[in-house]
Amino acid sequence: MNAPLRINDALLIADRAFQPFQCVAWHDGNGALSLSVIDRTNTRIGSKQLSSSACTDPAQLENLLLQARAELDKDGYQLQSWAMPK
Repeated sequence: MNAPLRINDALLIADRAFQPFQCVAWHDGNGALSLSVIDRTNTRIGSKQLSSSACTDPAQLENLLLQARAELDKDGYQLQSWAMPK
């Protein structure tokens, strides 16, 4: 996936990156994206702010999502395998 992403596509990709947990994502109107990962008890277990450029650049988005996943893994949360869509 080399073409610039639309915000809605970035939101869908982020949601899938944190399964089986829920990813609540929203953009602030300036293009930046805020992510919160929620467990089954509705407790926030992680959060990340992504710049507008990271949201539209597939490589940057993938890198930041992988970093967020690694942080959750380090904290003991088991995520399903995930790869950036091609």
